[in-house]
Amino acid sequence: MTVRPTHTLCPHAPVPALPSQGLIGVIAPAGPAALDTDKAIAWMRERGYSLRVYPGVYERDGYLAGSDEVRLNDLHAAFADSEVDAIICLRGGYGTPRLLDRIDFDLLRCNAKPFIGYSDITALHLAISRYAGFVTFHGPMLNADLLNEKQKPTESSFFNMLRGQVKAGSVLTHPVAYPLTTIEPGIAHGRLSGGNLSMIAATMGTPYQMDAEGVILFIEDINEPLYRIDRLLTHLRLAGTLHKLRGVLVGDIAGVEAPALERLLKQTFAPLRIPVLSGWRSGHCNPNLTLPMGALVRLDAGSKELVLEQDVVIKS
Repeated sequence: MTVRPTHTLCPHAPVPALPSQGLIGVIAPAGPAALDTDKAIAWMRERGYSLRVYPGVYERDGYLAGSDEVRLNDLHAAFADSEVDAIICLRGGYGTPRLLDRIDFDLLRCNAKPFIGYSDITALHLAISRYAGFVTFHGPMLNADLLNEKQKPTESSFFNMLRGQVKAGSVLTHPVAYPLTTIEPGIAHGRLSGGNLSMIAATMGTPYQMDAEGVILFIEDINEPLYRIDRLLTHLRLAGTLHKLRGVLVGDIAGVEAPALERLLKQTFAPLRIPVLSGWRSGHCNPNLTLPMGALVRLDAGSKELVLEQDVVIKS
């Protein structure tokens, strides 16, 4: 069994837990979508929460949810608002990277709180990890997931993580109905980072690229054929990113057949002699499980386990 080296990694700071009867802010940093506000408010109220919907959610600027200025202002306002306990994104799409060089990361750091999204929102996870240093959550978005009535593990994983019911030492729950596949066995300790593979590659060479040193890389994607997944992974290899990793957790790669994907993963990662576990239900899939980005974790690919090694939220 391969155990990757465990030199000290500075853990990302936990964020305040989502309290009961808390207020959740809704922003749209990427693409537009029609929000049924009454349905969203009722859905959250049934679970004990209220919503604050920011203006850009109701705007549309072509393929963007409002102008860059509107979407940036919403991001800053939601973090600065002391009444807002957590921030969830409306949907992904395109547009989040356009905001990165204008974000006030000091404001985010001083007002750290749970921030949730995936897909195009990966750009914000990577940037917050590098410049603000607190844990964020790769998890369901309001329109595409929670209001779309995805399977129960989507909701339970989301709330259990944010409320602090998943603590340091916990094995993250994965539905038995969706078997995991060991691509390369072994155990690795590191900081969980990544998200949408296309977005990880798109930020390479920018100040917002993933800091891969000592990382357990998580990847997922959709609407990318196998040859393009190959291209994206090759891009990361040639950029020197893959050689810095301690392990890899592969989420849902929607539209690619499992045997072909497993063959590509083995070709890519076997030479690196790091553990690789595939099939984790997180991303553009149902259910869509919440993962704490920036948190210290232990990946045991042989035993098909992901273990949280730090508290990711703190209760007041």
